[in-house]
Amino acid sequence: MHTLAILADIHGNTFALDAVVEDIAKRGYAEVIVAGDLVGRGPDGAAVIDRVQALGWPSIRGNHEDYALNFLRREVPEAWWQEDIWSASRWMAERLTHHKTYMEELPLEITPSQGPPMRIVHGTPASNNQGIGPWTPEADVLGHLATIKEDILVCAHTHRPLHLHTSKGQVINTGSVGLPFNGDWRAQYVGFEVRDGRWEVTFHQVPYDRDGYLERYQTSGFLVEGGLTAKLLKMEVETARAHLVPFQKWAVQNNHPQDESSFETWMEVRRKKAK
Repeated sequence: MHTLAILADIHGNTFALDAVVEDIAKRGYAEVIVAGDLVGRGPDGAAVIDRVQALGWPSIRGNHEDYALNFLRREVPEAWWQEDIWSASRWMAERLTHHKTYMEELPLEITPSQGPPMRIVHGTPASNNQGIGPWTPEADVLGHLATIKEDILVCAHTHRPLHLHTSKGQVINTGSVGLPFNGDWRAQYVGFEVRDGRWEVTFHQVPYDRDGYLERYQTSGFLVEGGLTAKLLKMEVETARAHLVPFQKWAVQNNHPQDESSFETWMEVRRKKAK
């Protein structure tokens, strides 16, 4: 009986990764695959890559590997090298210089070595920068499944676990190891085992030393040098909810600069809505 663990969206969180590594070993999964976003949104992306490489786990390239590569290749707008809102991205990319080739060589999809057919991507079969969630129209979900020959699609990117049954097959979202957005701060991944010739999935939630990880924001220099973006990312770890993208969208929609003053205004708007 073949068993398989799939994890994703580690996002530079070595504390959560270590807890998942221990949990996977305890459960005895025979094969482990990483569905992208080892780096980004956290201070220890290089250490995460080193750990995954040492374990020999194959990985695919997520959108945050692409973001880091864009900075390393200087394929971003010139303003991004000066604007404060991009300071965290610059900080993270600078620490991934020696991992550039590894990230460039990552594939965009993987299938397991054994077991029934399954396609593993980061976002969707079309893009590592798209996500599938409960908000995705059924027609779009069926469209994604129609582009692959397998009847099980495993994805990530949204930081929210999901299991959809459709007329064309199943879609399973792993959730996030390092930065969940479903209100549960524990590291989340999925396990599979073959029973009666079919994959059966189990969703796992693993406690980790979150306080230790939050200290890394300070001791690594990321919180200070990463500016407002790093502050928003730290909030995401603390609350297991998205903050960075909602703030950015609000700022753009309301024609506000993405700075500390706008952040305080945004927080006040959110407090009033919560009452």
